[in-house]
Amino acid sequence: SACPRYTNTSCEECLKNVTCLWCTSSKKCVEYPVRSILPPSSLCELRSARWGVCWVNFEALIIAVSVVGGAILLALVVCCCCCCKKKSKKPDKDDERAAREREKRRVQQEERRAEMKSRHDEIRKKYGLFKEENPYAKFENN
Repeated sequence: SACPRYTNTSCEECLKNVTCLWCTSSKKCVEYPVRSILPPSSLCELRSARWGVCWVNFEALIIAVSVVGGAILLALVVCCCCCCKKKSKKPDKDDERAAREREKRRVQQEERRAEMKSRHDEIRKKYGLFKEENPYAKFENN
């Protein structure tokens, strides 16, 4: 493996290879133990271990990832609770007022339609255009 040859060099040189882990306390460049998520303390303790970049140790990385993950999880839970609360919310005064206004407009429209129909019927009667139910009713009275 290529990692041990960067021992006693610099962190930057070691971490150019992404499979390497730099231990600042012993200045060793070792192969990252892929099978275990975190490097064992026998290899290098967490506060001395560097992987990816030299300015962040594993201890700070674990804390930062935990805090960010917890914040994201908390935000998701809060959003879900808000959405569920909003869906189960009963209709408020604005909704009731809007429904009353819709019903009032519907009733007024029906009244206007009935009034227009009666006016049209009167005009049809006046000019003899009113359709009678039986057109032969005129001739039966003779």
